[in-house]
This record gives sequence, structure tokens and C-alpha cells, in this order.
Amino acid sequence: MRLHKNLCFAIIDGLSLIFNEGNYADKVIQQLLKRDKRWGARDRAFVAETTYDIVRWKRLYAEIAEVKEPFNRDNLWRLFAVWATLKGIKLPDWKYFESTPTRKIKGRFDDLSKIRKFKESIPDWMDELGEKELGNAVWTKEINALNQQADVILRVNTLKTTKEKLQTELFDLDIETEFLNHYPDALKLKERANVFLTDAFKNGLFEVQDASSQLVATCLDTKPGMRVIDVCAGAGGKTLHIASLMDNKGQIIALDIYANKLQELKRRAKRNGAHNIETRVIDSTKVIKKLHEKADRVLIDAPCSGLGVLRRNPDAKWKLQPDFIENIKLTQQEILQQYSKIVKAGGKLVYATCSILPSENQKQIETFLTSEFGKEFSFVEDKKILAHKSGFDGFYIAVLERKK
Repeated sequence: MRLHKNLCFAIIDGLSLIFNEGNYADKVIQQLLKRDKRWGARDRAFVAETTYDIVRWKRLYAEIAEVKEPFNRDNLWRLFAVWATLKGIKLPDWKYFESTPTRKIKGRFDDLSKIRKFKESIPDWMDELGEKELGNAVWTKEINALNQQADVILRVNTLKTTKEKLQTELFDLDIETEFLNHYPDALKLKERANVFLTDAFKNGLFEVQDASSQLVATCLDTKPGMRVIDVCAGAGGKTLHIASLMDNKGQIIALDIYANKLQELKRRAKRNGAHNIETRVIDSTKVIKKLHEKADRVLIDAPCSGLGVLRRNPDAKWKLQPDFIENIKLTQQEILQQYSKIVKAGGKLVYATCSILPSENQKQIETFLTSEFGKEFSFVEDKKILAHKSGFDGFYIAVLERKK
């Protein structure tokens, strides 16, 4: 493989923005890919995947390169040299690589790979927390799985097409997909491709949504004609899935504290042909009180650490802090206590996170069920989805029923 200077410069610029200025990796990469219109699909894939790779393995590469943050440009080139050497790429005769100790890099990699926090490139506190909550053996397997590149999974919008029709339409564009057992609306890409450029996406035939995430809406057990409330809807990935499961019949109320996210949901709903979604901004407690005991189904897709989705958000490893997790656990319980009051007698509540930590998941449900108001609910079932077992994102989904 031959390295091209303009692509490598883009990667170095991107890493500087991510590591030194705290920008989000996905936003930085979006900007980088607009830099040169002459870049082809392979060039763009190289920039995106290499940047993500170096972000994912930052701690390991920095340890091998013997550099510390904040990284100056020479440090970033050293990280790049470590990446290239470990990938077996011959370094060109550029000044940035003049003193690269190739043999020493491989030796250091072998030594550091015996220590989990370096091998899996994670902060000390995260390694300790994962082991404490999941146990040594499970955490070792799980963090390894969370460091693999995520597959691209589509959720077929059944309001507009079928899985079989969409598969054929994409095949005609040289995009091969396969069905997934136990995920009725999912198509998995056999090779990565920019599906957002297809007419199928522009016409709302699918959304990109991980297979584990697709299980959340199905656990609501919705029926056409019900009133369903998604209380932390965000930009609405799960809301749109609910709309398709309800065949556009009934009412879905999407709530969030961020108006801009709900605006994005409206735009996506229009593209999806989902007409039974109403958005409401939570700008006061009145919004929730008006809905008390009004919903057949309530989804709480709670804010969380996001440790289950590190495969697609590797920079979260470096942004996340222990105090955030402690604070978010308080928020999760508050949301459970407040928003569960929306469920009518005999209705169901689904609590979900994209975290793998029991303290954010089953322990929150246990705390809720033993609380004064939580005693009005009974536990139905839960799913603890780990990446090393499923091959997809780590998730937790609990189903509760309000007693009649």
C-alpha cells in the first residue's frame, strides 16, 4: 500500500482536532471528507478508517511512540508511524518518518499486549470499572469485542418496502446484504459502502441502525391504534421504528429536552412516510403531568455512559469521565420515577440503555421496583446484550407492566 501525502495530512489535521481540541470524531471526519472533491471512494475510506483506528488505539500507540498529550504535530506523525508499521505498511522517505524505530515498535507492541488496559487501549478507571461490574473474564471478552469495527446494519422501513425488495434494489447498485436471524427488519452489509448516497436512502426505504438497537422497539409489543410515548426520543431512530411497527396507525408522541433533535426527527419522519408522530419539547414539568396515565406504551431510551457503543464511537473512551457515570445514574433513576407515571394501568414501560454496566441497567430497575411508586409495576423480562456474544452493540432492555 502506498501512502499519499494529501490523505495523510488530512488525517493528522483531523487527529489534532479530535485529541487536542476535543471535537467529536464523526463530525471531524465528515468535514475531512469534504476537503478534496477529487478523492475517490477508496481515498475517503482510507481517511475515515485510519482516523478512527488511531483514535481507537490512542493509548496503545502513544505508549509505543512514547508521546504524551497534548500531541504536537510531530507526536501525531509518530502515532501515524506506529499505526502504519503495525499494519505492515512501508513508510515512505518523508521527513516525518526519519527516526521511526520500526523494530522497536513491534517489540513494544508485543510487550504491551500482555496488559489489558494497553492492549485494549482504555483509561485505567474504565478498565477497573468494567472488571468490577462484569468480572474479569467477561470484561476481557467484552472490551475486546467493543474495539472491533462495527458492521453496517440497515433497518428496513416497512412503511415503504420489504426486506426482499430493498435487498434487490441495493444488489443492483453492487451493495450486497444478508438477512440476520432474530432481527426481522435488519439487513447487514457484506462490505462497507456509503449507503447515504443511494436513492433508496433518500426515498426513506431504510435507516442505518444497529441490530441490538432494533430490538428495543419490538420489546414494546405495540399494536396499531395504541398511544405510545417515546420520552427521550432524540433524533428519533427508535421512534421511526415504532411508527413502522404500528403501520402508521395510532399516535406516537416523541418527547425530548432538545428542540433541535426533535426538528431532525420531523425531517426524518417526513422522509420515512411516518405520519403518526407528534413531537413535544419538554420545557416544563407540565408537559409530563398532562400525559400522566395516558399511554399504552412508554419507551425510556435513557441517557447513559454509551459503553455498549464504543465500536462506533471510539473517541467516547477519551471523553467519558467516572463522575459523568455517577451523575447519569442519578438522572436515569429520576427519569424512571417521573416518566413511568405516563403509563396507564395495564400498560407497558420499556427501559433501555446502550450501556453494558449492571449499575446503569438491572440495578436501576431493581431500585425502581422497590421504590414507593415503582411498586405499582411488575417485572416482565429483560435482555442483557453483550457485544462479545451478539456481535452487535452492547444494550440493555427491560420490560415492566403497570398493575391494573
